[in-house]
Amino acid sequence: MMKFRFRRQGNDPHREKIKQDLFAFSKTVEHGFPNQPSALAYDPKLQLMAIGTKSGAIKIYGAPGVEMTGLHKDTAAVTQIHFLYGQGRMLSLLDDNTIHLWEIVQRENRSHLVELHSFNLPGRPGIESTSATRVTVMLLKLSCDLCLVLSSVCRFSESSEYAELKLAICNVIPLFSVPEEYKCGKSLGPVESLQEHPQDSDKILIGYSRGLVVLWDLNSRHVVNLFLGKQQLESLVWERSGNSFVSSHSDGGYMVWAVSSSNPCTHDPISSTIPYGPFPCKAVNKILWRTTQSGFLSVGGGMPRASYGDRHCLTILQDSSHVTLDFTSRVIDFFTIHCTDKEKEFDDPSALVVLLEEELVVIDLQMAGWPTVPAPYLAPLHSSAITCSCHISNVPPKLWERVISAGQQQCPLQNYENWPICGGKNLAPDPKQKELLLTGHEDGTVRFWDASGVSLKPLYKLSTASIFQTDCDHNDSLMQAGEEEWPPFRKVGCFDPYSDDPRLGIQKISVCKYSGKLVVAGTAGQVIVMVLSDEKSDHMIDVATVDLLQDREGFTWKGHDRLPPKSGSVVFAPGFQPVVLVQCMPPAAVTAVTLHAEWNLIAFGTSHGFGLFDYHRRNPVLARCTLHPNDSLAMEGPLSRVKSLKKSLRQSFRRIRKSRVSGKKRAVVYSPTSKVQEANAQLAEHDAEVTPVQRRIEPRSADDSLSGVVRCLCFADTFLRDGTHHGPTMWAGTNSGSVYAYALDVPSQEKFSEQSVEALLGKEIQLMHRAPVVSIAVLDGRGNPLPEPYEVSRDLAKAPDMQGSHSVLITSEEQFKVFMLPKVSAKTKFKLTAHEGCRVRKVALSNFTSVSSEEYSENALVCLTNLGDIHVFSVPALRPQVRYDCIRKEDISGIASCVFTKTGQGFYLISPSEYERFSLSARVITEPLCRVDVERPHDLSAHSYYVVILSELLYEMRSALSSPVLDSPNSSADITLDTTGELTVEDVKDFLMTVDEAENNFRNIAEEDGRPPGILIN
Repeated sequence: MMKFRFRRQGNDPHREKIKQDLFAFSKTVEHGFPNQPSALAYDPKLQLMAIGTKSGAIKIYGAPGVEMTGLHKDTAAVTQIHFLYGQGRMLSLLDDNTIHLWEIVQRENRSHLVELHSFNLPGRPGIESTSATRVTVMLLKLSCDLCLVLSSVCRFSESSEYAELKLAICNVIPLFSVPEEYKCGKSLGPVESLQEHPQDSDKILIGYSRGLVVLWDLNSRHVVNLFLGKQQLESLVWERSGNSFVSSHSDGGYMVWAVSSSNPCTHDPISSTIPYGPFPCKAVNKILWRTTQSGFLSVGGGMPRASYGDRHCLTILQDSSHVTLDFTSRVIDFFTIHCTDKEKEFDDPSALVVLLEEELVVIDLQMAGWPTVPAPYLAPLHSSAITCSCHISNVPPKLWERVISAGQQQCPLQNYENWPICGGKNLAPDPKQKELLLTGHEDGTVRFWDASGVSLKPLYKLSTASIFQTDCDHNDSLMQAGEEEWPPFRKVGCFDPYSDDPRLGIQKISVCKYSGKLVVAGTAGQVIVMVLSDEKSDHMIDVATVDLLQDREGFTWKGHDRLPPKSGSVVFAPGFQPVVLVQCMPPAAVTAVTLHAEWNLIAFGTSHGFGLFDYHRRNPVLARCTLHPNDSLAMEGPLSRVKSLKKSLRQSFRRIRKSRVSGKKRAVVYSPTSKVQEANAQLAEHDAEVTPVQRRIEPRSADDSLSGVVRCLCFADTFLRDGTHHGPTMWAGTNSGSVYAYALDVPSQEKFSEQSVEALLGKEIQLMHRAPVVSIAVLDGRGNPLPEPYEVSRDLAKAPDMQGSHSVLITSEEQFKVFMLPKVSAKTKFKLTAHEGCRVRKVALSNFTSVSSEEYSENALVCLTNLGDIHVFSVPALRPQVRYDCIRKEDISGIASCVFTKTGQGFYLISPSEYERFSLSARVITEPLCRVDVERPHDLSAHSYYVVILSELLYEMRSALSSPVLDSPNSSADITLDTTGELTVEDVKDFLMTVDEAENNFRNIAEEDGRPPGILIN
């Protein structure tokens, strides 16, 4: 009873101060590509880009390290974003018909993105908003004093007392100028495009879906020109001089129209072109027309519908040059970076920025061939699905330089200094140490990322597919065939979610950062040892097979076959090159792998057992089968489809019956179950006195499926045979709570080639509750983790304490336990499941440095549970320090993908394409620290905002001529040109009125409804 009383801990003020200096939780930055992007904008003056997502997030990017994020209160999709030119403000339109004003503000000498105001756009008075009132188009003038919404005009008028946002719908006015033959029979459709005149800001182009284009004068409120198109309109764009504009259409073509004051009504364009006609083509949803010294540059879509209707393409045309950019995901939006100075003669575009559904692509328009510009951020982490990850802290400069060199030889044009989006200033200091994040992918690649700062930069890509015989070579024939076909396709982007063979998937990664050795393990039992080389190589790969079943009878593998390696020599580029391929049999997915480069050993485990391999002598050292006689599920593999439903149900019912009778007392000598029940009975007697209350835990059955899965492996130089002689050891933990410890006889460096490594089983531990072993770590006499290989021999770390007694920290899903070595006697434990009601998913030993003094630091055990919370414990005392809520418990993939660093940080996937970075350390924090300097002519934040609705006519011109179909709740995008109606101008002339009359009517409606015309947003 006394041992429970001593567990009560008071609040020591001194210790609490130390904990505050050591631990602090914060989510710092999101790495990768935004999930489900939906909108794009660019400020050419500030050189900032904004991306909106379907979840309501807005992210601003500039130079590498310049990042800001804003989140709308409602999780509505962002449909449009518009920058207030050069002011550091922007408007966002959501699909719930609300407009939001954002501003970049300065706080604590850094820039932040904050939302100032929001405005709900009104629908038709007395009727809920339908497709006819939904906003489809916004135009913000360069002068930033006028915003056009659909066909509405929002005017910002500054005064000393308040700023007014005036709404005035003025589209009925152009109606009287439309020819009679154009008014009847069909609706004009929604407004598809609004474009400001490049030379005269008082004139705008209004484009309707039916094809009508109106040049409207905002000051005089009259029609300057009418352009009567006959094809369904998709978009408009001005030519730089303002003498002409281009319209794109649903038939895959575009038209060039001349703007002339002598001809107020134009029936025919100057030219009409369908680039991929005469067969039916997809619509050109957007077109950009930019002027250069050698002619015009046009960017659009519009592929032949029958042949290439399923492709996502953009076309670049300039004189005789014609390139069709072929992407692997849908095009969301695009823009060009060009000269915006009105005094210049040409646009001279320098880059084309294309936002796709799964990646961002930038094309250099000044270099010959229009190559792709490598992005220093927004890289698609999920170009192939991420299957595992590994973080390397404090990367040695030599390894860093060699990885950089290998990556530059892969991509010679990988120069981030030419990145065109370079607004803002990165104020973050240079990182004190380099960090690498390695991600394994489904297609058999391992990607190296620079995780030292805010921008996660791609450095190097390693592919293992070239080692095996797969179907990857069929792409070459397709590319050769594509060179001769029309259109002239060019594959652009790196997003490729399809794997030629799922067996190539990378499951585990282990790296020795001092020797440049890498071990990757895959889905089909392949374990590949690689060595970093600066030169190109052409050599054969040594192949070794390790049978983990050890000829055990009664087991038949029903899963996938092994990957056949290529015969003969293979050419490898500079970088990590394979030297040995170890094939586990049966070829099940590798569940654990570790490397000790100083001993030339690798250890690996699957669902059948674990093995030890000497890659210097190419010699298997050990193979141990961990299968239970009832482990039939382990013989089927993750890709098998032969699992019996009846068998699964039968096993489930057996477990239910066992759990029901587990509470009954059974006199079984030396049974783990009886011991658990005794402990539970004792806990029941002392429930009133034990603090905190412990939960009862049902023991796990020894014959559960997959009980032989190897969960963790580790090497350690420690005491296993006796307390006076230390030596190399290997530890393995399984899913059934078993721990195997082997003493290794490793020859000296001079005798590696002469003598072989020998392994002898030293200890075997069975945890009482048979909970899966998640991690094993050996601590020295001071309770510190043992250093990595080569750290001590190269004077890179302090030598471990070999005088005091070593201990081993074994972490299961339910508890942490410290055993003294070599007797393996229990010293300390903490029952996490009993105290907190959760299970361990990820653990790591991290070093936390005090924010007050760099000289003071502590080692701690960091634990992530299945509930998504993080616990930090002292080592080796296992005293709880802090607890933080980090990941939602429903986010199973995020919890499974979490990886901790040795400095108290972590990463986890918040979407297939994004890593969330967080910090548990009060000192080591990687977060955006940037500044964007802006000059604002008016400080609108100093005033209150009054949204005064001055007028709203019944509807815009298309509504006055529309059929009853427009009153349906369907989206305006569903309205086609074939929609016919009986309404004409004569039928609705009684509803047409002047703007003044409409303003008065709307004021009366507002007063009758009891609504004040002025709405204070503040």
